[in-house]
Amino acid sequence: MTSHIDEGLKAEEKKNEKDGGFVVPDTNSFGHNFRDYDAEGARQPGVENFYRINHINQYYDFVKRMREEYGKFNKVEMSIWECCELLNHVVDESDPDLDEPQIEHLLQTAEAIRKDYPNEDWLHLTALIHDLGKVLLHPSFGELPQWAVVGDTYPVGCAFDKSIVHHMYFQENPDYNNTAYNTKYGVYSEGCGLNNVLMSFILCFT
Repeated sequence: MTSHIDEGLKAEEKKNEKDGGFVVPDTNSFGHNFRDYDAEGARQPGVENFYRINHINQYYDFVKRMREEYGKFNKVEMSIWECCELLNHVVDESDPDLDEPQIEHLLQTAEAIRKDYPNEDWLHLTALIHDLGKVLLHPSFGELPQWAVVGDTYPVGCAFDKSIVHHMYFQENPDYNNTAYNTKYGVYSEGCGLNNVLMSFILCFT
């Protein structure tokens, strides 16, 4: 039996599609749920351990230091495709959905976007390069550990929000009990603008 709620949701989906809106599918291309970090599976323990290490080490001073170092852009120069090829053996430890090399992820994403938005060539390119920051894992770019390159993005320099994946591991972060960083606004002021907020280092280059 179809409820009024189901009918309402279907009507809203049709309206969104008609208006050019985006309807979030229930599963990804492989038939799996999106970003279920607590689901039992072969990757779950490794993903959780990744976030434990990430949350311990992504603190305000670390982010400032890494932004300064990698903002020099003095590591290596290569083409976009050469960067893509560097990801041929990289599997993102933070992703509970995918266990394939990142170059496949880049190409699949670009092709999916090209299929859905054939006239938006800028979006095809964006999809292709959206994860190229992961080249920082390669020796040519410093061979950083995965916890410093991949994963979800969140502000540093203020209290860690409880909505962040595996929030409990922030208790071991140096900033967690630092009164300069653990209040609602921390080192920032209300309305300061997102451009003035430091995010975990991964946002800077991925």
